[in-house]
Amino acid sequence: MKQSQSGLRLWGLVWGLGLTGQLCWNIENQWFNTFIYAKIAKDSSIVTLMVVTSALVTTFATFFFGTLSDRRGTRRQFISIGYILWGIFTIAFGLTELISTGAVGTGSKMSVLAAVLVILADDIMSFFGSMGNDSGYNAWTNDMTTDGNRGQIGAALATQPVIGTIVGTVLGGMLIGSDDNYQRLFWVMGVFVIAMGVLSLLTLRDAPHLKPCKDGSFWHQFSNVFNFRRFFAHRELVLVSITAAMFFIAFNVYFVQMGNWMIYYMGFSADAMGLMQGMALILAMGLAIPAIRFINRNKTPYVGAAAIVINMIGLWILYIFVRPGSVNTESLISPANLPLFFSIFMAGAGYILFMQSMTMWIKQLYPADNRGQFEGIRVMFFTLIPMIIGTNIGNAVIKNGTGTVINAYGITENIPTEAIYLWAALLALLAFIPLVFAGKRYTMRLKTSDRRNEE
Repeated sequence: MKQSQSGLRLWGLVWGLGLTGQLCWNIENQWFNTFIYAKIAKDSSIVTLMVVTSALVTTFATFFFGTLSDRRGTRRQFISIGYILWGIFTIAFGLTELISTGAVGTGSKMSVLAAVLVILADDIMSFFGSMGNDSGYNAWTNDMTTDGNRGQIGAALATQPVIGTIVGTVLGGMLIGSDDNYQRLFWVMGVFVIAMGVLSLLTLRDAPHLKPCKDGSFWHQFSNVFNFRRFFAHRELVLVSITAAMFFIAFNVYFVQMGNWMIYYMGFSADAMGLMQGMALILAMGLAIPAIRFINRNKTPYVGAAAIVINMIGLWILYIFVRPGSVNTESLISPANLPLFFSIFMAGAGYILFMQSMTMWIKQLYPADNRGQFEGIRVMFFTLIPMIIGTNIGNAVIKNGTGTVINAYGITENIPTEAIYLWAALLALLAFIPLVFAGKRYTMRLKTSDRRNEE
């Protein structure tokens, strides 16, 4: 018999598991890419292939374990086992450095083997991370949501990615340090995630009302997730999804390689890079508070439009004004670094506001009886499609840019330059096209709702 979760324990798990998951995802998105450049090879194709395969694995695992947990009527086992294995393979990812020691950048068979293993390790880690967090934890928080705590849980889930990005960026840089000690980062994060998995195994309970839900065979139920006919019947939802996909395609052109740009092109150390980005994002998060007022006043499309503009301004400043010779890598508080800091602040603020507005907008449009399927489709537009398209565009820009050089071993190295920000800004501009049409449908829906209320 399932037991209800006590208030204090519930909120401890909501925040503990949620922030742990967001920290681990940030480590993957922010620091795995710089790890490859530091320890494996300065090859943007390795980063691109890792991001693309990881996105595919994550999306599949979300649907797979979501269907499996629905059929078994439990989230607890998937969360606990998923987090424990997630932590183990986070550590295993870092151990690929040992294979390439002494062979980095030489093009040797050991270096190639390390590149293959680092991609496989990330895919396996993402698979279990999705099992524990994307399908397990997210489904559990939905199960535990009631009319009395809906606002609090919603606020927690909306805030955690931002907090995870800030803390993961700053803490990750501090753990790596100026000596590029990535082992310290992966061991600390891995052990922490394992500990949270064990804690959840001992303390987490499923919702009392959760029951097994079976619809034919497993694969029949699984395939029903990909029935897009109902999705395309909701035109406003489709337009919002396309808007999000366009923005995040642009985002993935530059963000995947932003750390390598700051370290290997601009000349900052990993800890300095993490501190600068983290401080800029802390300030940027302050804009999310006044944005809530506009969203509550049904101005969500305007917040989304403002977010795109703010993000583009930051990207244009990075492209036009920031160069290696214009910054001071020895002192972060130098006035010479103000344009860089301001541009990161603007780009980050645009990202936070866009994520905030689009997430709240799209969740309002889910059919009440099919939210699980539509959450999976949201992952495809917010994560899978943008990662596949955006990272490949970024890879092409880097490989054909001025940062591509031949090292002392005769091996080609791909160093990101400011060109990634130019292309990202141009692509972000395209997000306005579906946003305009989505905004019109948003206004029509509100007017229709107002007329019904008057009647």
